[in-house]
Amino acid sequence: MDKTIKGFSKLSKSDKINWLVDQYLDGDNTAREALQAFWLADDDQQRILDGFSENTITNFPMPFGVAPNFIIDGKPYCIPMVIEESSVVAAAAAAAKFWMTRGGFTTKIIGTTKIGQVHFKWSGNGTKLHEAFSDIKDRLIADTADITSRMRSRGGGITNLELLDFTETEPDLYQIRASFETCDSMGANFINSCLEVFAKSLELFCLEYPTFDENERDVLIIMSILSNFTPDCLVRAEVSCPVSDLGTFAGGIAATDFAHKFSTAVRIAEIDPYRATTHNKGIFNGIDAIVLATGNDFRAIEACGHTYASKDGRYKSLSHCEVKDGRFRFWMDLPLAVGTVGGLTSLHPIARISLQMLGSPSATDLMRIIAVTGLAQNFAALRSLVTTGIQQGHMKMHLLNILNHVGATPPVIAKAVHHFADKVVSFSAVREFVEAS
Repeated sequence: MDKTIKGFSKLSKSDKINWLVDQYLDGDNTAREALQAFWLADDDQQRILDGFSENTITNFPMPFGVAPNFIIDGKPYCIPMVIEESSVVAAAAAAAKFWMTRGGFTTKIIGTTKIGQVHFKWSGNGTKLHEAFSDIKDRLIADTADITSRMRSRGGGITNLELLDFTETEPDLYQIRASFETCDSMGANFINSCLEVFAKSLELFCLEYPTFDENERDVLIIMSILSNFTPDCLVRAEVSCPVSDLGTFAGGIAATDFAHKFSTAVRIAEIDPYRATTHNKGIFNGIDAIVLATGNDFRAIEACGHTYASKDGRYKSLSHCEVKDGRFRFWMDLPLAVGTVGGLTSLHPIARISLQMLGSPSATDLMRIIAVTGLAQNFAALRSLVTTGIQQGHMKMHLLNILNHVGATPPVIAKAVHHFADKVVSFSAVREFVEAS
């Protein structure tokens, strides 16, 4: 049976669902009802969500939680987090509470530069191109003046242009690398608009430049696009305190022993990429959750973070720890290109509330908050790993999910929560308990 269709995007949402159910869900009316059940009652709000994507048929709800008690640079925060894993929010809140009485988290903005690239092929004399680049720069900046005027009025704009030569690895290949300051916007549309003008201006420049020969007048533009690798858009998040202030941990582990085990665990993630991958995934558990809640692009941020973790030629931990002169220090430098104006941050109603909850932060303030959330998540995970082990707390948080999965009734759920309060949680143990109840 032919299951292809023409003009699908022009169908109404109901007709899209009907076609999908008939063709791919065996006519299951339960599925049809479930898909429609998650439409918003408010038509205006639903219309906004539908506009974010293509061929939308329903909404995919995710839990929106908060982690209170964060002290960041002396200021209290309650962090919004969108994630389906309850242990992540619980861990972030636990780390925030731990550091709340030990000086809180401190941050530092190291840089805010973002990058765009025009990749092109040019078969002329490379020396002549480099000599002409000063004039090329002037032309590109002048031709984008209309686009950059508003950004420049806010203190941003184009901050640098470089000509990079890749002809030794790919014949005739060059790149214009552009640096931008985009203030409180993430800046993707702004950067890409500038780059596309750069490409057209470069073509015209080569046609008109008097010292170029006939065979130097043709430029082949390959592509013009921003880079999601932003190593100079960087924030540092940190916690520190005297080792003696760390206290005693589960199992009677003393502060000095904890500090040694913790710093060694971080060191393992610095030297072993197998461990580093899981280690950094835990950092992004926290980062992705707040990035989603504030309407930013978690995919770009993750890609950038993992590239940064490989910047020295080997994939390793994003976070670092040292125990020196009786002091425990745990920190992370993280590239973060985020915005607080434009895009989903302005359009998504819950993203707007998230930003309001955070005090309507600037982009740099949001960088600080996001980095702290990732560091807190990492601290909580490592604390569990070097003390009780990860499964004890992790599975406790999943108890309700397991109970719902096996179809436990509310009275049985209440009994199970009490029963497993001091026992190891596993899927098989919970199922046996439910079957016996």
